[in-house]
Amino acid sequence: MGQEAFRQKLKGERLPEFFRFIRDQGVLASDIFFVCIGTDRSTGDALGPLAGTLLTEAGYRCVVGTLEAPCDASNLTERLKEVPPGKTTIAIDACLGLPASVGLFQVANHPLSPGKSVGKNLPPVGRYSIAAIVNTDGPKQYATLQTTPLHRVLTMARAIVAAVQDVFPVYPGPK
Repeated sequence: MGQEAFRQKLKGERLPEFFRFIRDQGVLASDIFFVCIGTDRSTGDALGPLAGTLLTEAGYRCVVGTLEAPCDASNLTERLKEVPPGKTTIAIDACLGLPASVGLFQVANHPLSPGKSVGKNLPPVGRYSIAAIVNTDGPKQYATLQTTPLHRVLTMARAIVAAVQDVFPVYPGPK
């Protein structure tokens, strides 16, 4: 993973490589703020809030977007104001993709565009980003997200959190 802009798909066991790349850019655990995007009202779109909840339960305090207080299309712009200046944001969201990509993570050293697959025009989020490919893309994205297996989404959220814990052990940060 070089310095120029990149985006690549990884299996869950390779997620720690992405976080090591971020760390190797000089980013400390205390510099990171996670923006976990999605809603708990759709299984496929619950990846962000699940990851945010798991991060919070693991002791990470610099998190926006949990099951209790989701960061979704209706409040994204307001919730982004909660990120303190100077923090390195890592955006986490679900997305749809090709059948062969389901279960993979698309990681990038640039922002993601939340809601793009369902026609939303929302601000880009993250200095770094992880988009978990939870199901196949197609003509009925809302229905696909509604019927995505929760087990897959939870497994992928856990993989993200495990990779964070592996490379950036808990830094309590400000409450």
